[in-house]
Amino acid sequence: MPETYIISLIQLMAYLIIFYMLAVGITYLLLFLIAAPRIRKERKLNRTEMIEETALSKNTFPVSVLVPAYNEEVGIVSTVRSILGLNYPEFEVIVIDDGSKDKTNEKMIHQFQMKEVTIALRKHFETKKIKQVYQSTLYPKLYMLVKENGGKADALNAGINFSKYPYFSAIDGDSLLDRDALLKTMKPILDSNGLVTATGGTVRIANGSTIVKSEVERIGLPKQPLVIMQIVEYFRAFLIGRLGFSRMNLLLIISGAFGVFEKSRVIRVGGYNTNTVGEDMELIVRLHRSIKDEKSKQRIEYIQDPVCWTEAPSTLKILGSQRKRWQRGLAETIWTHKDMLFNPKYKGIGLFSLPYYLFVELLSAFFELVGYLIIIFGLFFSFISFEIAFIMFLVTISYGSLLSSLAVLLEEWTYHKYPNRRSILILYLWALTEAFWYRPLLVWWRVAGLFNVFRKKKDWGNMKRTGISKDF
Repeated sequence: MPETYIISLIQLMAYLIIFYMLAVGITYLLLFLIAAPRIRKERKLNRTEMIEETALSKNTFPVSVLVPAYNEEVGIVSTVRSILGLNYPEFEVIVIDDGSKDKTNEKMIHQFQMKEVTIALRKHFETKKIKQVYQSTLYPKLYMLVKENGGKADALNAGINFSKYPYFSAIDGDSLLDRDALLKTMKPILDSNGLVTATGGTVRIANGSTIVKSEVERIGLPKQPLVIMQIVEYFRAFLIGRLGFSRMNLLLIISGAFGVFEKSRVIRVGGYNTNTVGEDMELIVRLHRSIKDEKSKQRIEYIQDPVCWTEAPSTLKILGSQRKRWQRGLAETIWTHKDMLFNPKYKGIGLFSLPYYLFVELLSAFFELVGYLIIIFGLFFSFISFEIAFIMFLVTISYGSLLSSLAVLLEEWTYHKYPNRRSILILYLWALTEAFWYRPLLVWWRVAGLFNVFRKKKDWGNMKRTGISKDF
């Protein structure tokens, strides 16, 4: 009798997981259908003409570009050079050295001939102590704040305090921007007459590409399958997920690697939260909260044109640390704003976006892990039939591999960034293998990230940089 009960319970769980995976897959397809008109429109745009109009407009707002940096000696000079080369009428660059233990600030001082200056700092937010302020003698609008370590959120808050322009862009210290990146991300803000308060651009993986003097000369593929799968994963997340949410004004994530914000609204909501490792998403949720509380018509949008290049983890250890951190940040954000969940006051954010991130992005790892265990042990101990296990396996492939391969095709159909069909074929074939090795790894790391929430483990981990730009 107990054995029959256990078998029935496992079979019920198997059916529930099949239903869950089908529901998640259908949700992704709905997001794709919502995003499809924008993708189709994107193919027909004359981007050069649009960029030239924005660059010449007298109404283009000046922007403060904030670059938080902690132990970024390998890539910080490349990042700053790419920013200084931006095609944008007026901007300042503020590097915030958050107590680096390497030669981050020494490299900055040497490469850009920086001198210590005395400038009064505004106090929108309390931050860790600023020890020195430097200004470049070569580029007068390039500054560096050297401060005590307080984390990325604290560094960004310090940068906002120091900034003087009405909009700011937050860029990771290991990233490179296309020359027209800032124009592309500012254009929706300029065109909306203030209705767009924040925008985020697509982040792409630079590993394998040829980058010289902080500019992408040739887009290529890395040799490591682990990095190739991250490229595919980014296609799926940005082209299908974020674009679909953006069209409904339900976007909850602007990548910490590159985003643009209206400074006054960020100040109004209290700046970046220093008590979470997911400060980028938490800020966006807080911005949505303030917009809904004020009954404002402002929007937060995602710009799908590729604009930002970053170095991806190339080892299992570093990638695992990154994904555990992301999962913890997601859990902390949802917990912090749990009163918005299923709350009609916050409309689509409370009734769709937050529940989606709770049940699909956060808890799906747990359901998938249970599914893998049921398939393996259920067949081994004859708890489930071969037919049920086979259906679960097909649903898993559809959820992972087929959606990822669709994202690869969308990337080629829309942007044609890769120079040859061989690269697209390699990406497509690797995408089809996702369910067999890459997704189980992600599931394991994400479940571990959930446990880290209960352990209150906040370590950001270290990523060993090799640098993505040469010969600068």
